[in-house]
Amino acid sequence: MSEQTTYGPLHGGADPEPIRFLDEAGAYAPSATAAEFADELSAVGIDDFKQWYRDMVSTRAFDTECAHLQRQGQLALWVPSVGQEGCQVGLGRAAEAQDHIFPAYREHAVALIRGVGFLQIAAQFRGLTHGGWDVTDPAHGNFHLYTLVLGAQTQHATGNALGQLLDAKRRAGDTSMDAGEPGTATGEATMVFYGDGTSSQGDANEAMIFAASYQTPEVFVVQNNGWAISVPVARQSRTPLYRRALGFGLRSVQIDGNDPLAAYAVGRRFLREARTGGGPGYIEALTYRVGAHTTADDPTRYRPAGELEAWQQRDPIARFEAHLRTLGIDDAFFEEAREEAEREAKRVRDGILSLPAPQPGSMFDHVYSEPHPRIDEQREWFERYESSFSEGSAE
Repeated sequence: MSEQTTYGPLHGGADPEPIRFLDEAGAYAPSATAAEFADELSAVGIDDFKQWYRDMVSTRAFDTECAHLQRQGQLALWVPSVGQEGCQVGLGRAAEAQDHIFPAYREHAVALIRGVGFLQIAAQFRGLTHGGWDVTDPAHGNFHLYTLVLGAQTQHATGNALGQLLDAKRRAGDTSMDAGEPGTATGEATMVFYGDGTSSQGDANEAMIFAASYQTPEVFVVQNNGWAISVPVARQSRTPLYRRALGFGLRSVQIDGNDPLAAYAVGRRFLREARTGGGPGYIEALTYRVGAHTTADDPTRYRPAGELEAWQQRDPIARFEAHLRTLGIDDAFFEEAREEAEREAKRVRDGILSLPAPQPGSMFDHVYSEPHPRIDEQREWFERYESSFSEGSAE
């Protein structure tokens, strides 16, 4: 853990205000806790902000279209991200190209930023792929596959970060596994996303132990959207989630997750510190799941009256739009961005309905990077099995 700062109270005391730059109306009003991160925004220009807005509205239009497709029986399941676009866009834009990102299953905006097409995401939920975003590059843009096994991605990410660290040590001539002290610069980092419910999983906590022990170049991002399916976060944890990470020895903060400026500034700082030998960090982003946990869920059965409406007043897109208007962006831009988002959503809808099913045998093509005798054996068995159903078979 960095000796310069702990980013929060280690031994009790009042919790500081979450880091934010925009108030709930979109006015630029940094919290006291934001001051040390303000410099991270200096390199962001108005054109960057416009792209962030396009990212958010495009993701929401796509998200809404996929929810409709699922209700029409065209997708097996859909996991919405409505209300969490600000957090995702800020953090996604904070990462460098060489950084690796391990998502859960609703990081659609981050996927977009890393070059994964919306059609590729929809194909996963239609059951038309055997895994991977691209057959030639499964971790397209260093954005790894969605993980529906809660918490598994935290250990995958920590293993990846440990590999980054050990590779850097070997490049420096150190072949030992003694990676427990901070200070080794890797030039790349790993960021992993999960939700408040997953924070109660063993995998997530074990990953933090391992990350702290080896000082991996890693940033844990918990999108605290208030509900682990039907269980409120207050029942899971009697203390703010970021305090748990402090107990493991990680740099840790709590941010306003509906403020993309806060997500970007803190994400950029934590990732840079991870790349330069500062060890792992942890960001708890306070946001809200406006929709259902998945389309198999009915949030009206457990959410209290008025809660949804209160959070809708803090909508990250409306909030960021208000901020951009103070910077002189006019109606024409916002209308164009929304129309472009709708066109892309329609393109995805038309595309998903015409995608062909994968050839069953293709499941063997990308298990290993090089030929493997056991895979060849399994492929041959499968081909014999398939052929046994053909017309005129001896079977």
